[in-house]
Amino acid sequence: MDESALSPEWGRARRVLLVRLDNLGDVLMSTPAFAAVRESLPQASLTLLAAPAALALAPHLGPWLDQVIAFDAPWVKAGDAALPRARDALGGAERALLRRLGRAHFDAAIVFTVCTQSALPAALLCRMAGIPLRLAHARENPYGLLSHWVPDSDQIAPDMRHEVRRQLDLVAAVGLRTADERLRFRLDPADAAPLARRLAAAGLAPGQDYVLLHPGASAPSRRYPVALLADAATRLARAGAPALVACAGPGEEALLQQLCQAMPQPPHRLDGELSLGELAQLIAGARLLVANNSGPVHLAAALGTPVVDLYALTNPQHTPWQVPARVLSQDVPCRNCLKSICPQGHQRCLTGVAPERVARAVLEMVR
Repeated sequence: MDESALSPEWGRARRVLLVRLDNLGDVLMSTPAFAAVRESLPQASLTLLAAPAALALAPHLGPWLDQVIAFDAPWVKAGDAALPRARDALGGAERALLRRLGRAHFDAAIVFTVCTQSALPAALLCRMAGIPLRLAHARENPYGLLSHWVPDSDQIAPDMRHEVRRQLDLVAAVGLRTADERLRFRLDPADAAPLARRLAAAGLAPGQDYVLLHPGASAPSRRYPVALLADAATRLARAGAPALVACAGPGEEALLQQLCQAMPQPPHRLDGELSLGELAQLIAGARLLVANNSGPVHLAAALGTPVVDLYALTNPQHTPWQVPARVLSQDVPCRNCLKSICPQGHQRCLTGVAPERVARAVLEMVR
């Protein structure tokens, strides 16, 4: 196939299903590929099949998507945990989704996966729904499950291609391209006023510069120890850095409290859960974000906010994409473990990053 031109059969597609069933950050890293589909098929309607948590992205991806369908996929960790275990419920969610996809009469489906996932469960679902064009990476020969197979050659290694590049290369295999490879996210002006009230309540003056601290991450192996982050933040305050604002994600209130209690001069603290739109406004307004390898880092990349990324070496594919960044880690023999909890118990890829190194990186970037 000539990858420089749009495949004729894909050029005729008018209803396209995009399948990305991972975390919010993974969806954000797929948005350049979504944009490639939108720009190459401007007459097509694009529907994203995603985990329920990604529904919050729908209002912010309007220019690049027309609809989002939520689905807990049993072949994805979070989806499996959310599904009922009762015998009479087994397969119910899949059957309901299959009926919905069949009624939609999609012309094409693109299954986006990380290299450690199999695209074949989703490919089978799409075939059963009668979707004629089905594109995905696959390590094994999918035979009739995919109409367009891109052999998956990615191996977990320090020099492997970035997750964003992987998805752009996938859609380029049928000629779907974009000239702008940045992550996509649209701010909603309606979120600005609620955030401004919360910042004022936290003691930040209107228009005041700030550095944002976010201590959370979905996996414990990717969290820089709160005591070390507090040490780095204290050094920043003493060095005259911009005001420090701290927030955390859902269920991470204890991390935020530990961070503030460990600092002699606590940061401006945003308690309570922020909506995704408010978090985006908060990141967009920051001089810089200090965070772990997590969704907020990819949100910052989409918004153009510089990042100091405390990067656990569990996976080399997810560094900040096309945004000014310092990626801080300590090399270890056990890197690229892909584990949610450090199997060695020492977490040295993060604990080896000294607080003074973090503070120095922040100061160099803001100055």
